[in-house]
Amino acid sequence: MKTPTASPLYYIGLMSGTSLDGIDAALIAIETDSPPRLLATHAEPMPDELHRLLLKLCHADQVSFAQLAAAEHAFCQCQAQAVQHLLAPLSVGVEQISAIGSHGQTIEHAPVGYDGGPAYTLQLDNPSLLAEFTGCTVVADFRRRDLAAGGQAAPLAPAFHQALFGRADAHQLVLNLGGFANLTWLSSQPSDPVIGFDTGPANVLLDGWFALHLGGRFDQDGDWAASGKVDEALLARLLSEPFFQQPPPRSTGRELFHLDWLQKHLSGQEAAADVQATLAELTAVSVAQGIEQLRIDSGPLTLITAGGGAHNGYLMQRLAYHLPRATLTSPSAYGWPEDWIEAGAFAWLAHQRLHHLPGNLPSVTGAQGPRVLGGIYAA
Repeated sequence: MKTPTASPLYYIGLMSGTSLDGIDAALIAIETDSPPRLLATHAEPMPDELHRLLLKLCHADQVSFAQLAAAEHAFCQCQAQAVQHLLAPLSVGVEQISAIGSHGQTIEHAPVGYDGGPAYTLQLDNPSLLAEFTGCTVVADFRRRDLAAGGQAAPLAPAFHQALFGRADAHQLVLNLGGFANLTWLSSQPSDPVIGFDTGPANVLLDGWFALHLGGRFDQDGDWAASGKVDEALLARLLSEPFFQQPPPRSTGRELFHLDWLQKHLSGQEAAADVQATLAELTAVSVAQGIEQLRIDSGPLTLITAGGGAHNGYLMQRLAYHLPRATLTSPSAYGWPEDWIEAGAFAWLAHQRLHHLPGNLPSVTGAQGPRVLGGIYAA
């Protein structure tokens, strides 16, 4: 089904990933028979107090309603500021925005549940408040419909990758390096299903370990990791985690990979910089293993690398080392710089919802079928 659009429709996507470094806002245009176009972007920094509160809430054993309400309100204020700052220098007004697609902030993701309990995924958000703050229609709560249909509710970006990068003349492989890493395989054959899954941690452990020892938000260009040496024994212990051997569909989050998980694998004798180098190696090796699981025919590969991790020079070197037949390329060639594909995906998902079109891919999430994702909160 094609959307009848005589002129461009404008959408804003808001994405705050598991790295918790800020809110990405992307303005996109959608027209008939054309890939979505990125028009403008803005990165709204996460205030330190909100950053600390959200980290505390992630996989917390006990949380008060007051803490949740405070975090949700502050988060929505930050989202509204992102929208305001995105549109301020443009000639596009809020009245021209068809909808905002708000991902929210993932607090916990348990697609198989715990101890026999039901599966769940929790994104902290208040789309009603966001609609009030911005004057725009908001589409939110994208993940739970896929979960209700038996899917993993993640990753959702591969459907957007298909709309953006799918080609009839070549296969495409897309890697997103956010808090976690996920792969998307796009075959040139229309009859082949899209395959996508999480390969494991990316920035989440690198950022956490860096903050613990050096106090900053992230390891600029991977310089600290590059100063250390990979601890092969530690790497083997980390890779023994059963998640890395699971077949797709699979997704993960902070509920599995966090600093306490890392500490359990440490002997206590490791140098901090060596652990950082080993965490980068863990990401590179697990991505390479994920590509092996795809059983792609031998020959050269083009790997489109996106997300904040694509700016980590050391990590990209390690990926190139473990993927000798792959050419790592930027999505900028398609008009989409590395940092904006995730935010763009949720703008696109808002468009899908307003036009009653599916937003998930059952071949990726394992859902029982295509589903229209998200709830609409009118302006």
